[in-house]
Amino acid sequence: MELKLSDFNYELPKELIAQDPLENRSSSRLMHVDRKTGNYEHKIFTDIVDCLSAGDCLVINNTKVIPARLYGVREKAGEGSQKGETVLTTGKIEILLLKRRQDNIWEALVKPGKKCRAGTRLDFGNGKLKAEILQVIEDGNRLIQFFYEGIFEEILDELGQMPLPPYITHELKDKNRYQSLCEV
Repeated sequence: MELKLSDFNYELPKELIAQDPLENRSSSRLMHVDRKTGNYEHKIFTDIVDCLSAGDCLVINNTKVIPARLYGVREKAGEGSQKGETVLTTGKIEILLLKRRQDNIWEALVKPGKKCRAGTRLDFGNGKLKAEILQVIEDGNRLIQFFYEGIFEEILDELGQMPLPPYITHELKDKNRYQSLCEV
C-alpha cells in the first residue's frame, strides 16, 4: 500500500483549534486509542500513566521552540560606496531558521527566495544582526552566515518571532508559553 499526502488530509473545524495553551499544561486533552479494538476515549494528559503497560516506551519531546522567524531587508551597495559599505536597502525578506550547521551558519528557508542568491546580504533590526547568503542548497533552502556583536540567542530572542502554523491567529506575549513541558 502506497501512502499519499492526501491520505493525511482532514477537516478540523476552526473552533476546535486551541489558540492558547492551558495555564496548567498537565490538564491538556489526551485521546487514547485502543489499537486492538479501535475504541477511543477522551482523557486529560495526567491520565497517560493509566494508558501505559509494562514494556511500553514513552518518548518525551523536550525540544525548545526558538523565535526562529526573522524579518529584515536585503542590502545593496550604493553607487560610489566602498566595498562592504551598505547605503541602500531593497525589499523585505523573511527567513525561518531550520538547523544550525556551524557556529554562525544556519540552514534556513528564505522568502522571497528568488531574490536571495549566494552573496546576498541581509539586515535585521537596523544592523543589530547582519547575514550573508552563502549557498543555495537542496530543496531551495539557504546556508546563511550571521554577523553580530554579543550573544546570538539573545539577539534572536529580541528580533525573532515564534514560527507559528497558519491556523494560529495570534502570538503569545510570553515566549516561554510556547514550550510544551508538562509534569506528570
